[in-house]
Amino acid sequence: MATTAKRKPETKKKALEEPTLEIEKKRQAPGKKDLSKSYNAFKQYGGKQYTGMAIGRSHHWEYDQGDWKETKITPDLWEIFYAVTKRRKGHAPKGSGVPVGTEYHWYILAHQNVKKLNANDYSTEMSGLKFKLAHKRADSDKWSTKAPTQRKHLVKFLKEIIAQLESDPIPLTFDYEGVHYEGEGIPITETCHEGVCYELSITLNDKNLGIIRCAKSGWKMDGVEKGLVKAIGNQIFLYFE
Repeated sequence: MATTAKRKPETKKKALEEPTLEIEKKRQAPGKKDLSKSYNAFKQYGGKQYTGMAIGRSHHWEYDQGDWKETKITPDLWEIFYAVTKRRKGHAPKGSGVPVGTEYHWYILAHQNVKKLNANDYSTEMSGLKFKLAHKRADSDKWSTKAPTQRKHLVKFLKEIIAQLESDPIPLTFDYEGVHYEGEGIPITETCHEGVCYELSITLNDKNLGIIRCAKSGWKMDGVEKGLVKAIGNQIFLYFE
């Protein structure tokens, strides 16, 4: 369930410096890792086992020219359809990953920031969350979860997001390179532990900038200038300090 971030001074600095058990294990691991074994090994999260990429690691994809269609339903609501091939930037570790033909069903909840460049072109950025509802193995014709259960899981996820949005955000007020910023950070509650949150959705001067995350090497944020990311991270650190 969603929770409101609380101040706990005695645990702040240690928690922010060492966000997850997974990161601590990586620090202690000697020599070069066999990434395929790491990928396929059983891992623990929330008292349950999982396999695949460890929590905290990232994919980086490049998308081909895609096909995006949209139909207006109400003044503010649109139906969308998007189809494209995405390609890994780099290469998957040999022996890792699921078999070819495996399928996934994700639910995406995202901000899309669009700016008109000329009569026919727009710049587009998206940031948000995607939640796995089901998968289908390459050698099976059945999905891992039936449709009613998928819907039940989606309802639970959306209720948690609503509770997250209704909780008290972290206020952000600072100056950076001659610009005054005011905004808020909404904690992503799945990343909150012992009152400290490691990922937050950031809005500054009424514009959503995306999600900031606390990594081993510091605060990270896609599509935002590093100095501004550091300034935002410092504000979050001071809040939890």
